[in-house]
Amino acid sequence: MLAKTEPATAKQQEKTMPSTKPLLKFNDVSKSFGRNTVLQGISLDIHPQDRIALVGSNGAGKTTLFRCLLGEYKHGGEILFSGLHPRQERQAVLSKIGFVPQLPPPLKMPVGQLIKFAADVCESDPKDMLAVVESLGLDYQKIARQPFNKLSGGQKQKLLISMALGRPTELLVMDEPAANLDPDARHVLFKELAKRADSVAMIISSHRLDEVAALVNRVVEMDQGKIVLDDVVADSLSMSAMLNCSVELTREEPSFNKVMAEWGFVADADNTRWQGQVASPDRLRFLGVISRYSGILAGINMEQAQ
Repeated sequence: MLAKTEPATAKQQEKTMPSTKPLLKFNDVSKSFGRNTVLQGISLDIHPQDRIALVGSNGAGKTTLFRCLLGEYKHGGEILFSGLHPRQERQAVLSKIGFVPQLPPPLKMPVGQLIKFAADVCESDPKDMLAVVESLGLDYQKIARQPFNKLSGGQKQKLLISMALGRPTELLVMDEPAANLDPDARHVLFKELAKRADSVAMIISSHRLDEVAALVNRVVEMDQGKIVLDDVVADSLSMSAMLNCSVELTREEPSFNKVMAEWGFVADADNTRWQGQVASPDRLRFLGVISRYSGILAGINMEQAQ
């Protein structure tokens, strides 16, 4: 977890934030459920080219903040999205936001019907959503007639991502979007987000910064319903970049073999030298996995693929 610091000062933000007016403003937003206060005076400006990692432990208030933004909850303070109030002008606001929830809704609607419904609601072309579906590795023809709630967790996540990315938006709001995704699908997700990095603002929620650090240019940390950190980050590698990676062990380890196979790596004859590729935004996650085997690591090399 990041060390708690004071939010960036106005002068610091002037140096790092675009000069355009905010796309989204949270002004002293608060929310309670009975006696339980979940949000405490949240004030935050989000600009058109911000890609924000919203981090914090479970219960920090991240999902509740999203629900207020989407107009689902009454709240104290004010939220303005493109000058609109999400609670009073919900349909207009939702037409401009692509949302990927942390937990998939228990929908019984067949997948094909769900795609058509989602496209009609936001007046977009279903073909754009299906293009993302296919890029994420789903065989649409096989699942088109299946009820959404009967799909696997990974299939549900890929469909929700496809419906959010396969439509015109001004803001993408994603609550743990890479959960349940295999490495190949994660790479596709990163590439799709990279395509939109200059035209769509993003808020990506996670309880771990290393999951999303390479995707974003700003980190906002929440703790107990408050913002405890708001800082700018920089990454010299593109979100769509791939890294050639080699890992050498002092001896073979069966559990390591399984992990590396899941990442698509290939070993030599004695399973002590592994080679493969890692998507740039996944490198911290990959190194975190590798660190579990530090006792048998002989060397790691990562360099950007040409």
